[in-house]
Amino acid sequence: MDNSIADNTIALAAGNIRLSFGRIQVLDDVSFDIKQDEILSIIGPNGAGKTSLMNCLSGFYKPQEGQIEFRGRDITGMPMHRRAHLGMGRTFQGIQLFPHMSVLENILAGRHVRMKTNFLQSFVHWPWVRREEVAHRRVVEEIIDFLEMEFIRDSIVGELGYGLRKRVDLGRALALEPEILIMDEPMAGMNVEEKEDMARFIIDIQEYRKIPVILVEHDMEVVMDISNRIAVLEWGHMIAEGPPDEIRDNPRVINAYLGEEQ
Repeated sequence: MDNSIADNTIALAAGNIRLSFGRIQVLDDVSFDIKQDEILSIIGPNGAGKTSLMNCLSGFYKPQEGQIEFRGRDITGMPMHRRAHLGMGRTFQGIQLFPHMSVLENILAGRHVRMKTNFLQSFVHWPWVRREEVAHRRVVEEIIDFLEMEFIRDSIVGELGYGLRKRVDLGRALALEPEILIMDEPMAGMNVEEKEDMARFIIDIQEYRKIPVILVEHDMEVVMDISNRIAVLEWGHMIAEGPPDEIRDNPRVINAYLGEEQ
């Protein structure tokens, strides 16, 4: 892997990632990195390999070749739960929440990797158990306030609209206290107002919480507005990487993805 990976400003780096399913090559020699102070968007047409790349980063898939480092540590073969403990948070295309639980309870469930109390201890009201519960609830309340969800904090998630459920999903990811956030199409299915809110929250997460964000998103207007850098995939190959203005004017990107609409 490139020596630049040793740069302490780099939060995560992937080098020469190759992933295949049988004879189908999904990712072919893909390399990129994200710095601590960045929002990096990964774009490309359907079938380009974007979600497969996110799955490699989060540990759902293990690439056949290549290396992934998180804050200088090789995590290529590390399982998902250990990556979560290290501080890798992720939201998915589909909403994976507990529909019969409240907003607060769903976000509190995201604290599980930070909890020291086991199942049996939770039934015994030791003072230290109670203190831990109060501390976790305080973190959850801060997230609810940060994402402007006070008005739905006690609502049943399954009764909420799609856009609000996506916001709860983001809140649960933040409950992990991530040191990097991987977001797979967080604005899919949202209306304009909901997209504006989500874009604002993503910017605030990076600027105020100092969490780098890797974003897969199809809405090019949003991508161009909020990204520091953009990486472009086409049929499993990384064909371009750079700031939004450079990507917008790149002929190969235009031909592969952006088209006349840009």
